[in-house]
Amino acid sequence: MRYIFCPLCGTELELIPAGDDGMVPYCGKCDKRWFDTFQSSVIVLTYNEFNEVALARQGYLSHKYAVMTSGFITPGETAETTAVREVREELGLEIEELDFAGTFWFKPQEMLMHAFIGFTRKKDFVLSDEVESAEWIPVLEAPNVMFPRKPGNFIYNMYDQLLEKLGLA
Repeated sequence: MRYIFCPLCGTELELIPAGDDGMVPYCGKCDKRWFDTFQSSVIVLTYNEFNEVALARQGYLSHKYAVMTSGFITPGETAETTAVREVREELGLEIEELDFAGTFWFKPQEMLMHAFIGFTRKKDFVLSDEVESAEWIPVLEAPNVMFPRKPGNFIYNMYDQLLEKLGLA
């Protein structure tokens, strides 16, 4: 988000140079630069000891495709803490091992996604209200129910990393 008015005092901001960052909105009244901000979230590909992945259906995202666990990072949390919390909240699973899988810019929502691959022991799901259903799917069958592989779909970057980790690539 690019600031137009100062969030502290409401004064219309002017653009001033800020070194290598170029022109940045500035409030002369508060003597503060307001750099662009954006949302940060996590996305987690969760797998178990039987080489299955947890995929869920959330109607507000898609009725056709299964999705990985995701959620927004809240103030005071790290991306890792958020990843563990979201899997617990949405699926009722406890992550035992968490591997960083990269960051991805999600242009449609102007959001930075911090990706993780999480290991948990297989157990029944305890779903949150925002998840309609979830199931354990053999890792090699997952592409049949995930969003299609296409350029820019970083979900498959995570999936390919999991295949490599499991020696299935």
